[in-house]
Amino acid sequence: MLPRELKAEQFNGYPPQARKLVVEHLAILQLLPLSFLPSMLREMIEFDYKFPVERRALEKEIANLASLSESQRTEWLGAFERIQLSAALEHFDWVNQPAQYVEQLSSHLWTTHQQDAFRKAATDYGERLLAAVPLEQPAMPRLGITIVGQGVAATDHPLFRKLRPQGVFYTNVNPEGGLRALLDFAANRAKSKPLPYAHWYIDGGRAAAADPSLTRISYEELEPARNALLAKMQKQSDTPGNGPENLRTVMAALRPSDLAIDANSDPVLARFQLKLLSEGSGTQIFSTTFAQWAARETLRRAQPLTLVVRFAPRQRQRPMSEMISVAKQTLEADPAGSLVDGDMGAYYNWLNQQRLTGAAQGSFIAWFEEHGTAIAIGPAVPRGTTSTSSASLKQILDWSV
Repeated sequence: MLPRELKAEQFNGYPPQARKLVVEHLAILQLLPLSFLPSMLREMIEFDYKFPVERRALEKEIANLASLSESQRTEWLGAFERIQLSAALEHFDWVNQPAQYVEQLSSHLWTTHQQDAFRKAATDYGERLLAAVPLEQPAMPRLGITIVGQGVAATDHPLFRKLRPQGVFYTNVNPEGGLRALLDFAANRAKSKPLPYAHWYIDGGRAAAADPSLTRISYEELEPARNALLAKMQKQSDTPGNGPENLRTVMAALRPSDLAIDANSDPVLARFQLKLLSEGSGTQIFSTTFAQWAARETLRRAQPLTLVVRFAPRQRQRPMSEMISVAKQTLEADPAGSLVDGDMGAYYNWLNQQRLTGAAQGSFIAWFEEHGTAIAIGPAVPRGTTSTSSASLKQILDWSV
């Protein structure tokens, strides 16, 4: 089937808001190349479960396509039209399985040596779209907070070495009440700009008490979901003939209810948690990997105004067969190794925050939990300096944000 043959009833299997979006814009979708359209449908079919900023971006992209004249549309999408597709791709059910179609298209592009042409077409399209529809500016300067080293009594590791050139490295921080000060500061920001999914608290272990104004996810709270997923992974690995591709297919078809994730209270957050566990590598096993991947995906997708990420001790490395086992066992924690993970995670969190709009106005704080070491980065903070003066985390926040 080709795009021009599309009919509204073919989208009856889409979630309600996604179906409404498609039907409202069916006329423009019918004009798009088959090498391009399924990638857009892959986003549209998930519309009900997207964060607000993602929804607005998708709606603006569709509106922009609809506003193009025929000659402009040829200029924007002509390179996609010239991609040669196989009969198998044309007959694939790309309406209901757009993600699977995109995977098969990628394989086809490689085998037919069209990958470079497709990549150039996609890059050119992205640049035109960004010029026509600029990215949203944040409603307030962004703030990222990363907390590392939970459970570590002392360390010789040179903390925040990669971040020190960007701001002030504090060596005499009063740690008393530090975690509460950081969470309260984040909650006050959330109350001042109460936008949905704009203020987050991600914990790689057991979450501390936090104001409900913060969107919260934690590794411990998702233990039933992690165990359910590990059981499915173990079953797949124990079945003869099942390779990584089969496992990927099984995981892609999962729903929140399959992993005991309650989707009734917040279907958007439930789907996000599902994807963190089913698409992230190691998020089911290592708490530090979970915290890092959750932070990355939150920044990429929700583009929050406030993000607090707290790393917790992960289990020590063991044979994979043991780590995916859901049998009750005593797990040995590795606080020192987790501190190194968290230190690198703090750097990655700052890098990913820098990729968002308004990066120059944003601030970033990282702290060695229960200790006197911290780093502060922001427009009001001198770069590449060290402070040995006594300071509380509340004072550092007030000076930096």
